[in-house]
Amino acid sequence: MPENQKIAFIGPGVMAEAIIAGLINTGLSKGKNILAAGPRPDRGTQLAERYDLEFSGDSAAIASLASTVVLSVKPQQLGKVLSALKGAIQKDALVLSIVAGASTDSIAAGLEHPAVARAMPNMPARIGKGITVWTASEAASPDQRRRSEEILGALGQTIYMEDESFLDKATALSGTGPSYVYLFMEAMVDAGVHLGFPRRIAEQLVVETLRGSVEFYDHSDEGPRHLARLRNQVTSPGGTSAEALYYLQKAGFRTAISRAIWAAYERSRGLGQGGDDGRNSPD
Repeated sequence: MPENQKIAFIGPGVMAEAIIAGLINTGLSKGKNILAAGPRPDRGTQLAERYDLEFSGDSAAIASLASTVVLSVKPQQLGKVLSALKGAIQKDALVLSIVAGASTDSIAAGLEHPAVARAMPNMPARIGKGITVWTASEAASPDQRRRSEEILGALGQTIYMEDESFLDKATALSGTGPSYVYLFMEAMVDAGVHLGFPRRIAEQLVVETLRGSVEFYDHSDEGPRHLARLRNQVTSPGGTSAEALYYLQKAGFRTAISRAIWAAYERSRGLGQGGDDGRNSPD
């Protein structure tokens, strides 16, 4: 990215801060080139002190100064924000949205500005270990697409999808995914406590088991990395893993996960339409 290119963040929440930190930590930008706008002066002071950026309560004024405007507000606030920004964004600027459920078409219409990219990062982006699915409107130039990928690359891995419908699906699978993992980990820790382990030891056992399992997946070189093959490697006939997996299947573990992800997908679509469009998962 050009050295003096200004980037404005409208809605300086947790994920916006993750992008700001990523840009600075990777050297893609400096605090002096980062702007932020939001309704809370205390949050602005915190970010200004932490990253040496400029903060204002006037989102339109901040957006007018930037060549890239990042929308990072809650979906319920988006309509009001788009109205406030209409006409303020530079003609050749890129708008990059991380607002769940909001399509590039709806953002472009609300801003009357066609060059829009849309992304769905996840929480590990805060430490540069995220995975972000993104897309861009037809009006976004090749340079603007490269800029989007550079910014999102500061958060971890990126996957570009031509079909925008996959953004809502990514919201349900990877965007919301860490919450499923933490619930599973919490359940394992509670089970360990029930077995008699002190909680801190149960938590250490669970965390290191998950960490090691993912790293083993990454380093597996015995043919294609099929998850079922790796699971079978630790499932001896008549053994403890076989017994535990039998009860998980009997309890509907796979179905529960599938229905939860479907519910998150439906909720993402509902948020994009300004409310709920049905939350019933398929049988």
